[in-house]
Amino acid sequence: MKVVRELKFWINAYHNVKAAADELQLAFDFAKEGILSEEEVEEQYAAAIRLVEDLELKNMLRREEDKLGAVLKINAGAGGTESQDWASMLFRMYQRWCESKNYQTTVTNWQDGDDAGIKTATLQVEGELAYGFLKSENGVHRLVRVSPYNAQGKRMTSFASVFVVPLVDDTIEIEVNPANLSWDTFRSSGAGGQNVNKVETGVRLHYLYKDPDTGEAQEIVIENTESRSQMDNRENAMRLLKSQLYEMELEKRRAAQAAIEAGKKKIEWGSQIRSYVFDDRRVKDHRTNFQTSDVNGVMDGDLDDFIKAYLMEYGSDA
Repeated sequence: MKVVRELKFWINAYHNVKAAADELQLAFDFAKEGILSEEEVEEQYAAAIRLVEDLELKNMLRREEDKLGAVLKINAGAGGTESQDWASMLFRMYQRWCESKNYQTTVTNWQDGDDAGIKTATLQVEGELAYGFLKSENGVHRLVRVSPYNAQGKRMTSFASVFVVPLVDDTIEIEVNPANLSWDTFRSSGAGGQNVNKVETGVRLHYLYKDPDTGEAQEIVIENTESRSQMDNRENAMRLLKSQLYEMELEKRRAAQAAIEAGKKKIEWGSQIRSYVFDDRRVKDHRTNFQTSDVNGVMDGDLDDFIKAYLMEYGSDA
């Protein structure tokens, strides 16, 4: 049924685009005869182009993992309060974007900054194609502004990293070796009521992952403070672990594909991807060179143009 629904989507989308193209041709013929105005033809043209571009964008999101939800983690970089404030601004930006898409979000981990902002936070995003869109946000985000935390009013540069992995569901099978699992509990901090702060409801999962190909071992640490129930936090921590293991497997597949298609341009995750220069009213993506002067709009979650530019250029490789 899942395959049938997907095929039905593409067939219907094709028919919609073809109908729009036919209507545009008809409108053009009517305009030559003086039946329709030039403005009406322009409207038909804009509608047809919009349908084609939307379909092209969806075509860039045809990988298995693109349809899944996402786990988005933000870490403040070096720089103390300024970087921690920048991390909280990015977190708000992504929350606003998710709201505009009617995605369901859950804050699964939150660590307040020393004086302001956050040290780290994790947002669980559930909705169709959430990972497909948000994967474009992987990397380091750079802020340049006159810092309100600097007494001399100097222009400062801050960094925060954004890490996005697919949120696995019941259709994805991931093997977790129980022998490599261990748990810690701790008291949650921040909002959540007295019980959260007095009882050790927060959980920290440690998992020793061994690469089956290289034998290399690494420790994965997942923290979850979402619920007042330690059991619920354990369950969600396991889901987040599976999401990260799934992403690691996907990354291995991408690396293998990149080795085969070495001629293709590839964006390495973890590199600086975007600069937000508040004083110059400019936000620029360094991968696509797309930029806008609407800084306030971007910080309020208007990211669609950046996401679209990335997917249209790198969608087949991402």
